Amino acid sequence: MKFKTIPVFLVFFIMGFGDAVGTLVGFVTKEFSLSPAVAGLLPFFGFLAFGLFSVPFGVLADKKGQKFVLVLFLALVLIGELVPVVSIARYEYVLLAIFFIGVGITALQVVGNPMMRTVSPEGKFSRNLTFAQFVKSVGSNAAPYILPLVVALGLGWQNIFLMFALVVAATLVSVLFLKVEEPTDHAGSQRASIGSSFALLKDPYVLTMVLGIFLYVGAEVGLNSWIAQHLHIKFGLDLQREATLGIAVFMTSLAIGRLLGSIVLNFLSPQKFFLTSSLLGVVAIAGFFVPVQIVVLAGIALAGLSFANIFPLIFSILIDSRPERTNELSGLMVMAIVGGAIMPALMGVLANQSLELSFVVPLAIFVYISYLAFRALKQVTARTQSA
Repeated sequence: MKFKTIPVFLVFFIMGFGDAVGTLVGFVTKEFSLSPAVAGLLPFFGFLAFGLFSVPFGVLADKKGQKFVLVLFLALVLIGELVPVVSIARYEYVLLAIFFIGVGITALQVVGNPMMRTVSPEGKFSRNLTFAQFVKSVGSNAAPYILPLVVALGLGWQNIFLMFALVVAATLVSVLFLKVEEPTDHAGSQRASIGSSFALLKDPYVLTMVLGIFLYVGAEVGLNSWIAQHLHIKFGLDLQREATLGIAVFMTSLAIGRLLGSIVLNFLSPQKFFLTSSLLGVVAIAGFFVPVQIVVLAGIALAGLSFANIFPLIFSILIDSRPERTNELSGLMVMAIVGGAIMPALMGVLANQSLELSFVVPLAIFVYISYLAFRALKQVTARTQSA
């Protein structure tokens, strides 16, 4: 069973490539002499797919199977990676490539997360999904290092797509040979549809957990977006050097936290770890308001550790509570990633009044997430006592 997880871990590594889009903006702007507004379409086209396609892809996975969707959309990601390799004569070609990659990675997110449950040993879903997020972060962090290396070697920035394409092709082959017994329909469960997916939001527990994903992603993106500016304004750190290191501290702590989380979950229940992580997040963000530089920096590092495992914990806890609706729930939760476009904008509005005030948004979000964690722990405790 443990060898069956390897192709799925590779899928998560591919998901990390989606975060490389931001790294390309500067190169694309120079290549095509674009205005900032036009260049901004690059991440927009990559992000758009989460809102448009997540729920339909969950329905497709329910009807055709998770492996079918993985193979189909790994192929689409591969096509997207190869488009710029063939030609970057026009900016539209790059946009098309990013759109293909964005759509493909959305499908991988929708199917890869529940597929990890299918290939994991009993009781190890949360642990493996947490480690998969670490693998994803490795893929995310690779791009900022690989792209300058490609350029330094004189290969042309577009050749990073070729390097990614080779990894995608290897992953596609490994998934093709993956043999899994996918969950069959549970007795009494209806065939998934877009309507039945959204109907799940009528369940208060599902709604609050999906909202938790929406808010969490927004808090992570918002924090990452405003950390450097916060350090610059609050302590006068140089925006291009010292302040930017705050982002590096946060991202490094995220990666370390995901690795540690996969270890901790070997002996601590997902619900208890969820509560610990969420409360730690409240403490970490509260540290941002302290007028002492070392405390704020410690808060940034602590925030990375506490934020690291919130997504896989909410995801796995909700899926384990409704396993017969896995694909539909996955579609809803991946759709909720669009929170990453909303919460930073809200923080920006508050920052017009006071940048420090904007951090009330992620603080309030983690108070809410702590409530979700308390409730999840209470539910599992009640089930254990009644068993």
